[in-house]
Amino acid sequence: MDGEVSQQLASIEESTDRLLGSARALTDAQAHAASLLPGWTRGHVLTHVARNADGFRNLLTWARTGIETPMYPSEAARDEAIAAGAGRPAAELARDLQESAAAFYGAAAGLPAEAWAARVARRGETFPARAMLAMRLSELEIHHVDLAAGYTPADWPDSFLAAALPRAARSFAGRPDMAPATLHPDGWAEVFPVGPATPDGPPVAVHGPPGALLGWLIGRADGTGLQAAGTSVLPVPPPWR
Repeated sequence: MDGEVSQQLASIEESTDRLLGSARALTDAQAHAASLLPGWTRGHVLTHVARNADGFRNLLTWARTGIETPMYPSEAARDEAIAAGAGRPAAELARDLQESAAAFYGAAAGLPAEAWAARVARRGETFPARAMLAMRLSELEIHHVDLAAGYTPADWPDSFLAAALPRAARSFAGRPDMAPATLHPDGWAEVFPVGPATPDGPPVAVHGPPGALLGWLIGRADGTGLQAAGTSVLPVPPPWR
């Protein structure tokens, strides 16, 4: 295992432990209460994160064997599994989260070095197996916020933000439904354009803590703590995709 993979797996393990701490503190009633995601309870969120670990483990099998192994049998099967598991007792939800995460970690830790370069796919997108480590970390960190159990964008680690904010900003760059703006994370030298290019440059400069910027951009925060120069109203980003 190379150093970068080892470091990413360590970040995943730490993020998993934080999420497990929140999950284990839930009562059954709290687990069945609403999350930040419309139509989903906390049980839906935790079940989704568990099934996501199973799905990524399928992709690791694909990378290891070269045999196409889809992340899920179908999107419908994925949705059905989440719905079926959402109403379980809190302790069972937490146990499922722990066991699925451990199985994913074991498969990733045992993957031969050359297999990390193998190409796998999900939802029509092809990428090297190595990319799923960042994807898994994003699932853990973002859905921890969605759990609405006290973990907020202000709690996101700097190491996560260093990769996740630029990646999210790139996904909004050029989008015609996003107001043209530049993002200026506090303490960072780099700025990030979002929305379509304009002849005179983006009219809005949004400044603030990196976590607040990412949370606002992907719909996990309302923009509190951000300052927008060039407008009296902070733009509302379209749905993240």
